[in-house]
Amino acid sequence: MAPLGEDTPLIGGRSCSLSSGESGTLQVLLYHRAPGTAPGTAPGSAAGALTFTCGEFTAEELCVRAAKACGVLPVCHPLFALATEDLSCWFPPNHTFRVEECRSQVVVYRIRFFFPNWCGLGQCHRLQLLNGPASPVLDYPAIDYLFAQSRSDFIGGRVALGLSLPTQEQCLSLAVLDMLRIAKEERQSPGQLCSHVSYKSCLPAPLRAQIQQHNFVTRKRLRRRFGKSLRRLGGCCHADGPHLKLKYLLDLERLQRRGCEEIFRVRSPGSAAPIAIHVSGDGGVAWSCGGSESRQHFCDFPDIADISIKQAASAAENRLVTLTKADGRALEVEFPTLREARSFVALLDGYYRLTADAQHYFCREVAPPRLLEDLENQCHGPISAEFAVNKLEAAGGAPGLFLLRRSPQDFDSYLLTVCVQTRSGRDYRRCRIRQDEDGRVRLSGVARRFCSLRELLDTYGHRGLQAEGAPMRLEVACPPRAKEKSNLLIVRSGVPRPPGSPPAARRRSLQQMMFHKIDPQSLTRGESLAQGSFTHIYKGIKQEQDEEDGPRQTPVVLKVMDSSHRNCLESFLEAASTMSQLSHKHLVLLHGVSLSKDSVMVQEHVRGGPLDLYLRKQRGAVTTGWKLTVAKQLGYALNYLEDKKIPHGNVSAKKVLLAREGDTAGGSPPFIKLNDPGVSVTVLARDMLLERIPWVAPECVSDPGSLALPADKWGFGATLWEIFSGGNMPLSLQEPQRKLEFYQSRQQLPAPKWPELAALVAQCMEYEPQRRPCFRALIRDLNSLITSDYELLSELSPTDATLRDGFWGHDSLAMSQDPEHFQERHLKYISLLGKGNFGSVELCRYDPLGDSTGELVAVKKLQQDSAKEIRDFEREIQILHSLQHDFIVQYRGVCYSRGMRGLRLVMEFLPNGCLRDFLQKNQPRLEHRTLLLYAWQICKGMEYLGARRCVHRDLASRNILVESDSHVKIGDFGLAKLLPQDKDYYVVREPGQSPVFWYAPESLADNIFSCASDTWSFGVLLYELFTYSSKSKSPSEVYSLMMSCWAFTPGSRPAFGDLSPKIEALRDGRSKTRG
Repeated sequence: MAPLGEDTPLIGGRSCSLSSGESGTLQVLLYHRAPGTAPGTAPGSAAGALTFTCGEFTAEELCVRAAKACGVLPVCHPLFALATEDLSCWFPPNHTFRVEECRSQVVVYRIRFFFPNWCGLGQCHRLQLLNGPASPVLDYPAIDYLFAQSRSDFIGGRVALGLSLPTQEQCLSLAVLDMLRIAKEERQSPGQLCSHVSYKSCLPAPLRAQIQQHNFVTRKRLRRRFGKSLRRLGGCCHADGPHLKLKYLLDLERLQRRGCEEIFRVRSPGSAAPIAIHVSGDGGVAWSCGGSESRQHFCDFPDIADISIKQAASAAENRLVTLTKADGRALEVEFPTLREARSFVALLDGYYRLTADAQHYFCREVAPPRLLEDLENQCHGPISAEFAVNKLEAAGGAPGLFLLRRSPQDFDSYLLTVCVQTRSGRDYRRCRIRQDEDGRVRLSGVARRFCSLRELLDTYGHRGLQAEGAPMRLEVACPPRAKEKSNLLIVRSGVPRPPGSPPAARRRSLQQMMFHKIDPQSLTRGESLAQGSFTHIYKGIKQEQDEEDGPRQTPVVLKVMDSSHRNCLESFLEAASTMSQLSHKHLVLLHGVSLSKDSVMVQEHVRGGPLDLYLRKQRGAVTTGWKLTVAKQLGYALNYLEDKKIPHGNVSAKKVLLAREGDTAGGSPPFIKLNDPGVSVTVLARDMLLERIPWVAPECVSDPGSLALPADKWGFGATLWEIFSGGNMPLSLQEPQRKLEFYQSRQQLPAPKWPELAALVAQCMEYEPQRRPCFRALIRDLNSLITSDYELLSELSPTDATLRDGFWGHDSLAMSQDPEHFQERHLKYISLLGKGNFGSVELCRYDPLGDSTGELVAVKKLQQDSAKEIRDFEREIQILHSLQHDFIVQYRGVCYSRGMRGLRLVMEFLPNGCLRDFLQKNQPRLEHRTLLLYAWQICKGMEYLGARRCVHRDLASRNILVESDSHVKIGDFGLAKLLPQDKDYYVVREPGQSPVFWYAPESLADNIFSCASDTWSFGVLLYELFTYSSKSKSPSEVYSLMMSCWAFTPGSRPAFGDLSPKIEALRDGRSKTRG
């Protein structure tokens, strides 16, 4: 970059043009250009602009042109976007710019997507294969651009900084680095540079203004001291320009507190109160009210299931954006304009592709055109050759299998990787496909051109081709799959890595199954409701005795296993075990299992009954909007199971129960719950399997043991057809042999009259399992069915407009997001989760509508209500409310009854219970790598607590809650204390009943607690995790970690910030050993 004076513009001159002329132009401003890409540019100039005088361009197309000019490679291209000149708004990739004669447009090419610590390999990095080296997020051209952009923001005053003395010193240190870099790039000595470049040109504008206000003597002294520091550093520093840029970026990142965060000013629908939405690469999505500093975390990017944009009112420009999590909770906010709404959605969309699934988009309003083109052509993004070969090997590696991907080095090329059989064995060959400026494609070195990739592949698929001297056949494509691993995904520091492929299903013994056992004496059987293939279904009552409130009665459904099917009992209990570990508002809640003379599954009572019966009774009275709402809710439930990597295996309308019918006139949407799958298709007799056609997937008919996630997409497609056919499925009435022939001849159900719906059903009922879309894509496509033609395609009545307004079934932000106060009358008791010396925790449903559609929550209340215990409980609530972390149990709110004496703490419900019980149940199947993951997550949570000056004091496996097989959270803050500002320890005056076996020596002797005493407890927790109380089972590396935690002197124990990288390194080491 050229030397800068105080008046040098921060973004270079706009003379570097693709075309000449200024009136009626579109200019893309650049912070940095690759050397040699701008003919006629003055030597040393790095910034510039691209100028366009005619035509139409998408934002993505302009970004590609800019990337070529700046040397940015396709792998880093998704990090960039276009912003307005004042940086107030961003354009989605599919935004169209039209160059008009009457006006000029100016946009800025910038890195929009930021990740913390992304310049260091040990922190944020790109996903790699098990034995591969970690790749940095940015390559050198992207680092050059990030440096130029960050420097421009810093000097231009766009980085929010205070002007305290420590901050001023840090700014001066950055200026020293900057001047030293300029000197090295210009091959000048520091003294020579200072003679014609002012150090103030490297300082932020507010600091420059402040220095300018000083008198001449002070300014001269500052200049002399700066020059002396620069010369001293220049004499001993041998780093080159790129390393100085890296140092500058790292120091600037430490200086910026929240500099990589975007904030959107919105409001909750129906409210004038302002709300701020905060989005950052490491923090995900959070929100705050007004100007409050207190934030409520909503979700991380991989947790997002669905995003939709709709018009707030018929004549208004305002847009409602609804963001739905995988667990069904929603955030709905109102943006003043469509442009701001699209800017927000494009940000979330981009972060999701970078952290969870590089091939997914949430809505067409912001979909990147190149991604749509890739999906149509079954083309992967610019993945590395190693990942391409890895995917082909995972797909079987048969000769003729091929993979199409974009080139990682060139925006205008594709690469074809093909599996071939050679004399020396199986090998992989590659050939390049070039795309010309007119869009036509051709093989590199071949003159013949084709109109599309599909035409090229079809032609050479029939004729074959030669590459590197070997004949190649293009027989079977290896298409992109949802959430597949590649170097396009970024692994963030402190965030779990993207999950791998689903593990092979393993049958568990009865001792390994997890469900709550219910005393048969507490169950009363009522009238018969139905009879299934393997069960008799009854209404029932579950009775429970409460010490305070007396007997409690809960209406339930009893599914009694038929004694003639005892051979299927294990599968029946396996389904109960699976359902007991899941919690979603669109899944039926399992209370537990009663095992005595009869095996009984005890479920919540869903009063509307099966969906297929309801549809048949209603016949033509059910509207299209109602059906779409039900389909989308079923999609949410199945998406949740897909994220958990749990196939349901029995999706049909009779397995969908109607909890709420909905009210067309009142705008209340219907509400459904998916029931348990029952006995698995893997153990069904052949005749029963054929009875389930067309809901059961064809691959499961051929091989019942092949049940996997794609089978649920087939079942969803058949159920979607069934819903829109009024609950009728003519094929189900056919003879078994006719049904089998239907599958063998690869027939399809009759296409619905609605073309978009027919296409959606066809995607789901694709005979090749791997071609079926993921449920996030299906939910997105269901959203797109609400088109301008919606009224023509549906049988809407005049009163149905109200239902359409409530179509999505989401509440406003205030209702759906962590209400501060829960009303006691809406907390419906379900069961007791746990009981201790001081309090008890109950499973409740917060159900304001009284129809069992509310959220499941865990509610903690005191056993006794003395003044001291209430004070301690209030402190616990205050501490938990202030904590927001992925590995700490989430606060939901509080509930008051009888004044403060009836105070209750409402938290998220985690169905797998505590880690101690989880370990006992799952000990044989838990690998050391999984246990190390738990240890690392607990360690990161404790590191966060230490940063908040919070000492837990009760860290043990019984107080760690299990969300899933790969996610644990720290809970129970009943003994937690906040450290005083002037001390690093806390002395407890009244220790009371304490968990002495987990206490450090100083805590036992002198009641002294600190982060170091929590480290001691963490060592005991490691012992619980890895030894199961048997020292011989502990790996030596983990044992040495335990011993370091048990150092007698508190100061000798490692901090959690030091432990977490050691545990992660152990986990990576074991992963590589296994790989």
